[in-house]
Amino acid sequence: MSELERYYRVLELEPGATLEEVNQAYKDLVFVWHPDRIPKENLRLQQKAQKKLQEFNEAREKLRSWKTKYQTPHHPPREQHRKPPEKSSQPPPKQNPDLSGKDFSSANLSNKDLSGRNMSYANLSGANLSDTFMHKVNLTGANLSQANLFRANLLLADLREANLRDANLIGADFSGADLSGADLTGARIRSGARLMVKLVGTKLTGTIMPDGTIYDS
Repeated sequence: MSELERYYRVLELEPGATLEEVNQAYKDLVFVWHPDRIPKENLRLQQKAQKKLQEFNEAREKLRSWKTKYQTPHHPPREQHRKPPEKSSQPPPKQNPDLSGKDFSSANLSNKDLSGRNMSYANLSGANLSDTFMHKVNLTGANLSQANLFRANLLLADLREANLRDANLIGADFSGADLSGADLTGARIRSGARLMVKLVGTKLTGTIMPDGTIYDS
């Protein structure tokens, strides 16, 4: 087995998978194996999860680098590939996670990895955040009104006092997130009578629920 084939196998993909498939497989596996989802007292599994994350990161970076170099027609010089995006509607460079107060209104951030970023008080009204990976993102006081958070991963995110009025939350995962004082008035969380949002361990103290009632349990 070649080194390239091994990287595909690490991400549970067949050789030749597209870059989009590589990115999605990476996000799925990180979600499953993230140490925060494993009991702290289980040291064996914690160590295994850390090793898995290292393997997933290495595989994704190697495959992305290879595909960018050899499969992108007429690609510009390598330094241009690494040039940080200039428009705020594009995902930020990883070395600068502070996006507090930035304007991303109506931006297309679907499928982006924004995990760990500081986006407190950012304007994300009307933004497309479907399938976006936002593990441990700080969205304190952020404006997410009318945003599309379909299947977004907000595991352990901080959404205190956030504005989620009329947002689409179908399929979103808020496990362990803090929604204290957030406004969910009019937000979509059900398909018929079925709740379609994951709220395992979510803090909801003072949260304004979609029907306008205040959660006080």
